[in-house]
Amino acid sequence: MVFDWFKRTLAQPAPEPEPQPAPEAEPEPAAAAPAEPPVEPSEPVGAPTPAPAAPAGAGVDEDALAWARQAYARLKAQQEAASPVMAAPEPAPPAAIEPPSTPEPAPAPEPAHPAAPPVATGLSLLEQAAAQRQQRLQEITAPAEPEPAAAPAAAATPLAAEADAADPSLGAFDATFTWSAEVLAAQGRRVEEVSLEEIDWLGRLRRGLEKTRKGFVTQLLENLGDDPLTPAVLDDLESTLLRADVGVKATDQVLEALRRRLNEEVVDPAEGLRFLKEQLRGLLDAPIRAGDTVVLAPQRERLNVWLLVGVNGVGKTTTLGKLANLAVRSGYTCLIAAADTFRAAAVQQVSVWGERSGVAVVANPSANADPAAVVYDAIGAARSKGTELVLVDTAGRLQTKHNLMEELGKVRRTITKLAPEAVVESLLVLDASQGQNGLRQAMAFASAAGLTGVVLTKLDGSARGGVALAVASEAGLPIRFIGAGEGIRDLRPFNSFEFVEALLAS
Repeated sequence: MVFDWFKRTLAQPAPEPEPQPAPEAEPEPAAAAPAEPPVEPSEPVGAPTPAPAAPAGAGVDEDALAWARQAYARLKAQQEAASPVMAAPEPAPPAAIEPPSTPEPAPAPEPAHPAAPPVATGLSLLEQAAAQRQQRLQEITAPAEPEPAAAPAAAATPLAAEADAADPSLGAFDATFTWSAEVLAAQGRRVEEVSLEEIDWLGRLRRGLEKTRKGFVTQLLENLGDDPLTPAVLDDLESTLLRADVGVKATDQVLEALRRRLNEEVVDPAEGLRFLKEQLRGLLDAPIRAGDTVVLAPQRERLNVWLLVGVNGVGKTTTLGKLANLAVRSGYTCLIAAADTFRAAAVQQVSVWGERSGVAVVANPSANADPAAVVYDAIGAARSKGTELVLVDTAGRLQTKHNLMEELGKVRRTITKLAPEAVVESLLVLDASQGQNGLRQAMAFASAAGLTGVVLTKLDGSARGGVALAVASEAGLPIRFIGAGEGIRDLRPFNSFEFVEALLAS
């Protein structure tokens, strides 16, 4: 069964109503009540909706724990039922059927054929260039092209084995699983709707934000303590938020909301933390609510072109490869345009990512080829094959270099002229470890490159995960995807609720 990550339920919970609406409409607590009779008077009252408040405070909510046990038992039964089926295909790859398929990749180097056009030696340089482009376009759109598309999936056995090895497996029923299940339950998910991929991703996200959380949460809990919040505590909280690179504007907004709350009533630490989470989610969701698209997903049966832009070293090409893998596993048809023609070995790097995901790559083997020409060829190929998503890898550029920004504009104009019906997204890839420098990049690119969203990478290697809040509040850009690991599956659509819970997990 295809699990569409783009269309995954990302509905935000409504913890604002707090425990009041939950008491009567809950049959589920009854199942957990026999397990813990002494807790019955207080715990079942706020079971399903307040589930996120439990990890925020101290212990684990018993009803959420019972929910997690049911989810674990169901996933374990699914895995055991699927294991004999998985065991059957495994003998097939080692069999002698694979060697015949290995020669098939021979057509894959077809992009090398453009070196053959020197047939028309008597032509002028312009005529030769036109002939080369025509030949390249014919090779891309030829009916023989589907064969290479099928070949990588069947022939690249080591890569397929790597992808299979990356499949998540159910681990122990530990604190990480319990926390992941609580986060899903708090979003209104039913036990039968939970997938192993979601559980696995939440565990990765929590581990990825560990460096940010280690200093941030420790100081936060020390500041909150066991006493009601005071103005002095808010001053300490301000410095904690700024050290996590949350940004001045976001910090001011959060503290202003907390001060208003303090003026109305005495706030205990548990309620203060719940209110803080609510404010952080509001900041992250504001740019998303301001736009037309809540969840960024390719539109079915329509051409979508996503450009990935950013400075050198932030992980654009790696992010593009992970996005291609995510799209293919979510059931979309995908094509990659290797338009980073200036960086050495960039085309080869994109080709490797294409092989890993079984996605065709359109490239120009010439040195310093025109990026707009590569995009031109890719769109032509995508339209002829009915491809839904074209991912464009662009050259790294400094946000202060006007001529490089103009070149990016040329690529966009090419797309608009050739495919006016296409849905175009321009995504800025930011390295979370760059902190406030990343924020300045976002501001510059937003004004020059018509950005529609941000992809935040390398969260696992940074203690500055709070920069996500700065990007959302100060640059006003919606965060669309986040990466928290090196693996091909360590990139997912952004969910503010899950991000804040992972950031403030105790």
